Amino acid sequence: MMRFISRSGKERSDVAAGQGTSQGTIPPNGAVHYDSVVSIDSKAAPGVRFAIHRISFGRRMELSRRVREISRKAEFLEASTELHEKIEANILAQEIDAMYLQWGLVKIDGLIIDGEAATAAQLLEKGPEDLAREVVGAIKAQFGLSEAERKN
Repeated sequence: MMRFISRSGKERSDVAAGQGTSQGTIPPNGAVHYDSVVSIDSKAAPGVRFAIHRISFGRRMELSRRVREISRKAEFLEASTELHEKIEANILAQEIDAMYLQWGLVKIDGLIIDGEAATAAQLLEKGPEDLAREVVGAIKAQFGLSEAERKN
């Protein structure tokens, strides 16, 4: 019997029981089917559906490497008492969020920006900010960040 540890730390045996998991299902032949992309209906923009990458070991490493240096600098600047350094820390935090969005957004359905189907770049540059923040939050949730970590 296969047992898996969930993020909550509880042991799960869904797969062994043939019940599937939130990330895959067990067909009759016993093979696990896993979708590496998850689609989400937007709450910020009704009628819009976006797809993001699910986290994998390799993708977690890739994003962690991209974000590592900027995060360190942002944390250092945030600890400062100088206003201009706090502003710089805020800018870096927004750059990190943009990195998450570009890294994790696969597609957007139901959104046209200036006459063209929306892309990650267009959403960042010209799209509705609340939708962009919703997408970033969903990506961070896939990444397994806590609510406090997501705010940064």
